[in-house]
Amino acid sequence: IRLGLILRRLIPWVLLVLTACSESPSEQTRMLEDLDPVLVNLAERGDLPAIDSLLDAGAPPNVVDGCQWTPLMKTALYGHFATARRLLDAGADPNAEDQGGYTALMLAASRGHGDLVRLLIDRGATLDRQELSGGCTALIWAAKEGREASVEILLSQGANRTLKGLDGRDAADWAREKDHDAILLLLTSPRIDQP
Repeated sequence: IRLGLILRRLIPWVLLVLTACSESPSEQTRMLEDLDPVLVNLAERGDLPAIDSLLDAGAPPNVVDGCQWTPLMKTALYGHFATARRLLDAGADPNAEDQGGYTALMLAASRGHGDLVRLLIDRGATLDRQELSGGCTALIWAAKEGREASVEILLSQGANRTLKGLDGRDAADWAREKDHDAILLLLTSPRIDQP
């Protein structure tokens, strides 16, 4: 039973990564020939001193890897707040999309990195962008993954709770299906940003 629960929680992440970075065989061959940009790899690790050095030397903050992931997307996924702030200060685009239409905000929200969600919104991230594979928004991803703090922040900033993914389900539908009762209450209560 515990293994089943672990697999239920792991499968959405595997699908997220695979759909955000799926290539045809010819694209995969090309990717093997090209090394991922150093800045993207450093961002994944949150290596702020090395990133500082590269940015100070003129490295472009919006460089992409073979899946069109930017350094900011990697920091958002892994929760490296200081690295994300440094990249944004250097001109990283908070609305850059990978080849699946995923943004740094979607990644941060789905992983429950509330501080990064707030930072990205403060720096101009679009709240209601929908990724290509399922039409999910940051709010839908946060609700689906049980990330209460992310849901609360997104709602307080005006995220559209009624947007539906390509499957016809909105954030509340996902919260209900996944038994995220506290999130369902947030999504069905009057707007928390209203007096």
